[in-house]
Amino acid sequence: MADPARARRLAVRVREVVAATLERGVKDPRLGMVTITDARVTPDLLEATIFYTVYGDDEARAASAAALESAKGLLRSQVGRATGVKSTPTLTFVHDRLPDDARHLEDLLAVARARDAELAAAREGARPAGDPDPYRRPRTRDDDEDDDELAELDEPGGAERAG
Repeated sequence: MADPARARRLAVRVREVVAATLERGVKDPRLGMVTITDARVTPDLLEATIFYTVYGDDEARAASAAALESAKGLLRSQVGRATGVKSTPTLTFVHDRLPDDARHLEDLLAVARARDAELAAAREGARPAGDPDPYRRPRTRDDDEDDDELAELDEPGGAERAG
């Protein structure tokens, strides 16, 4: 087992080498606008997973995936030369869904904002169905004095004293 820090450093180096090789060394016309977003290396340094995104539709994504698979040998040899590790890790390419998921979340948030704006517009000028303030308030001193006057009226003979 290698040091986890070493695996992280190797992953960064693999990401850089693969991105540079795709930019300059791979001349496959199927390869679209590919961006390498991340690379992860297993702790034993034998396997590397490379995450990528493709600008375009599903057809461009499929063509780029095929181009990456066919260029896997060239990319692995470039990684081996650039890193100098004892055994070059095998490369696995995985389409990174994070940007697609983020775009989907942004769309959902836009819908939520639009619904909130509609609700705020409907609420404009609306009044509550019951009392304007339906919450109980603690009794104040003025309320206690009013209750004392009412209690005097309720006592036998209280109305004669009051009137």
